[in-house]
Amino acid sequence: MDFKNAKELLQVCEENNLTISEAMKRREHDLTGADDAEITQRMTEVYQIMKDSARRAIEKPVKTMGGIIGGESSRLHKLAENGKSIFPGIMNRAAAYSMGVLEVNASMGLIVAAPTAGSSGVVPGVFLAYQEEKKVSDEKMVQALFNAGAIGYLAMRNATVAGAVGGCQAEIGIAAAMAASAVTELEGGSPEQCEDAASTVLMNMLGLVCDPVAGLVEYPCQNRNASGAANALVAAEIALAGNKQLIPLDQMIDTMYDVGRRLPAALRETALGGCAVTEAGLECSQCIFKS
Repeated sequence: MDFKNAKELLQVCEENNLTISEAMKRREHDLTGADDAEITQRMTEVYQIMKDSARRAIEKPVKTMGGIIGGESSRLHKLAENGKSIFPGIMNRAAAYSMGVLEVNASMGLIVAAPTAGSSGVVPGVFLAYQEEKKVSDEKMVQALFNAGAIGYLAMRNATVAGAVGGCQAEIGIAAAMAASAVTELEGGSPEQCEDAASTVLMNMLGLVCDPVAGLVEYPCQNRNASGAANALVAAEIALAGNKQLIPLDQMIDTMYDVGRRLPAALRETALGGCAVTEAGLECSQCIFKS
């Protein structure tokens, strides 16, 4: 049941009449020897941590280590509660939950790196918002996490998910691709449509740099998690409408990796370029280091 790239994953799904999540779960069984109940239990624990981290900062804003962010997710959530959101419902919730996870991460709280700590808000944000909006059971959401895991696995095997190697496109981009594919499956999309959604995300986020202010995974990381969540939902919608992606997922993963390696070092998590070296970014850094 092993597969090394997206093309092989589609072949496995077609030959065995499986969804991507089912194929990924069988792969876990083949590689670890664990039975279905044990594998599902592990993923259930992962999803519970995701939900807790997404809600925690909204219910009680936390102070982050750098002090650059804190309270943003709660304010976004309240905007919808007060009827002032321009996109109430799943989009507002996904953005708020995604931002909330970054607050928990930056305050040394428990999160799930999906695929990294800096991009840990996208999958939980999209998943929890989708679950609340669609009234879906935890069991179905846990199953969908295997789909997201398959996309993350392919990116890690064939490219990178590290901002220091490929820029933020490799972190937020892959996280959003994971979420987009999973939501597409939740909505009844085919394995091919799932991969189309993931490919669309990477295309839309191609070239995104990694430029954390003061070198901390707080800003602009938090905002980009929210943007990644929105990107994931849009890409899933495009795929579910039957719009075929011209560039296959394998080629987009390769392209993302190539673009990432071409980025100058200043734009790959070193805090030597981009937002980190703006006048405001440098002033913020100085204040943090002085304190």
